[in-house]
Amino acid sequence: MDEGLILTEPDFKAVRSSGPGGQHANKTATKVELGFDVAGSQALNEEEKKRIFKKLAGRINVDGILKMSNEESRSQHTNKDLLLQNFLSEIKSALKRPKPRKKTKPTKASKLKRLNSKKKKSEIKASRKDPLK
Repeated sequence: MDEGLILTEPDFKAVRSSGPGGQHANKTATKVELGFDVAGSQALNEEEKKRIFKKLAGRINVDGILKMSNEESRSQHTNKDLLLQNFLSEIKSALKRPKPRKKTKPTKASKLKRLNSKKKKSEIKASRKDPLK
């Protein structure tokens, strides 16, 4: 992944934020939306694109565009900066390879603990039985 190139590819759009806010909110577009064409990206190779499609499937629409938005601040510039940081962290986390799982055997102590608990449970159940039968 080429981080410098990937920052030039997203499309930004400023829209009005939702929710209450009075006169200022009704006339300013502070919410920033990001659209990133994953399939058409030059900064990602095919393996990275597949991994992103798999990990971020809930945020990618049918056209293969990753959609994100931010409306935390009342400033459009602050929202854009926060959105870019969030976008980069999402992409980086999606591209991380998971560690392969190492098979382990149960320890001797854990086996003994399990067997002792089974023995206790069976003794409790055996003590419930009617001794005459």
